[in-house]
Amino acid sequence: MSGDRKTAGATGRTLAEDVLKRVEDPSLFVQDAYIDGRWVEALDGRRRTVIDAATDRPLGSIPNMGARETEQAIEAAERAFPSWRRMTAWERGDVLNAWGDLMAEHKADLAAIMVLEQGKPLDEAKGEIDYARSFLHWFAEEGKRQYGEMIPTHVTGSRLQVTRAPIGVTAAITPWNFPSAMITRKAAAALAAGCPMIVRPADETPFSATALAKLAEEAGVPAGVFQIVTGDPEPIAGALMDAKSVRAISFTGSTKVGKILTEQAARTVKKVSMELGGHAPFLVFDDADLDKAVDGAVKAKMATTGQDCLAVNRILVQKGLYEKFCKKFAEAIGAMKVGSGFEKGVELGPLMNAGAVEKCVAHVQDAKSKGGRILTGGGRHEAGALFFQPTVIADLTRDMAIWKEETFGPVAPVMAFETEEEAIELANDTDYGLAAYLYTEGLNRSHRLSEALDYGMVAVNTPKMTGPPVPFGGVKESGLGREGSRHGLDEYSEIKYVCFGGVAD
Repeated sequence: MSGDRKTAGATGRTLAEDVLKRVEDPSLFVQDAYIDGRWVEALDGRRRTVIDAATDRPLGSIPNMGARETEQAIEAAERAFPSWRRMTAWERGDVLNAWGDLMAEHKADLAAIMVLEQGKPLDEAKGEIDYARSFLHWFAEEGKRQYGEMIPTHVTGSRLQVTRAPIGVTAAITPWNFPSAMITRKAAAALAAGCPMIVRPADETPFSATALAKLAEEAGVPAGVFQIVTGDPEPIAGALMDAKSVRAISFTGSTKVGKILTEQAARTVKKVSMELGGHAPFLVFDDADLDKAVDGAVKAKMATTGQDCLAVNRILVQKGLYEKFCKKFAEAIGAMKVGSGFEKGVELGPLMNAGAVEKCVAHVQDAKSKGGRILTGGGRHEAGALFFQPTVIADLTRDMAIWKEETFGPVAPVMAFETEEEAIELANDTDYGLAAYLYTEGLNRSHRLSEALDYGMVAVNTPKMTGPPVPFGGVKESGLGREGSRHGLDEYSEIKYVCFGGVAD
């Protein structure tokens, strides 16, 4: 590790010089897992190093745990469940609100930790912290409105009651691209419903997770109710999936892994919620406001350096506007600043790993070989090994790899279409169905297209569609279930029906 090493924080771990320089309260940078209200090592002492993607320097290390530690966390969650479910929704809400308030208080440090381990620009990281804490506040209140119902009886003398009961111990496997928000969106709903949650964060971004656990502890979340288990994904996931007491699993990640987890969940008939691959289309019609469409496409494509399941992967533009759009879009993309997330004005950071860069390279080369025009970018960026130039490829065709595969990087392909019917057919030509974007000034067209597009979410004339009130989720191979909104509680509760006889006696 470069630079001097110093001891800081409750764990006694050494911290990289970059951490000490960027994080005002280094006790938030916790290098242990959190099980049963204690900060713990792996049972065999194994650790794994976490790297700063922008500089390729070590940031610190995290316990490399497996099945045995996961089983300890499951047992702790089982012990915590009865008392947590007995608390009123107001009492649980107070704890969640306190947790959210602490996130707001430590926003700058939480964002700095995210930039260090994930690489996104600092302003984006701050925005994610606001987004993440909004779920804590949302579900703190929504848990109070998890209403039941009384059914008019069909049997004389009986009364029929329906309530929602917490499902039990829950688990979440979260990704590296939104290392705070994907935890709180799941955990806030589970805890509000009365369920403990065990989180296995991504290898690349564990410190955002442990920082959240430290604040949860400070907010008064009881031991065993919120836990962080870091380490080998297969044994950790295997233990979670095999445990009969783990009644629900939430996963955000690739469709390939989601399918494996869904198969494993069937063994104990767990409830599963899955947010999987995206491959979003972005449709621009001739009647669209060109400047708004270009601005929307830039934001919808390049947020988190294109490493977002909502990121646009196929831009479809009607022929009357096609060349004008390509020119303006390429100019805007080519002007974007690339670099470390801490640099002023930087809009695009590093990709998460070498494989992500190689996929960008492969998609660009494949497109060029099949007639694609590179309007800007097209190669690796001089900022470092994990940086790629923001790229626009015109004249996308269906035989290109990028048509079928989600790039997950700053590469934007554009294709022309002629008719509304063609646009719908092109947009729906994928196994995925998470999000789609539509730009048109036609009111009737916007209604027709939003219904015809086979996606769980459609944004019309805006690149922004997410937030706590929104039922986030997709169709087809983009996942199962919904997160956020009042429907988010459904993933962690079961309908319970009670028939009271003898009421008329």
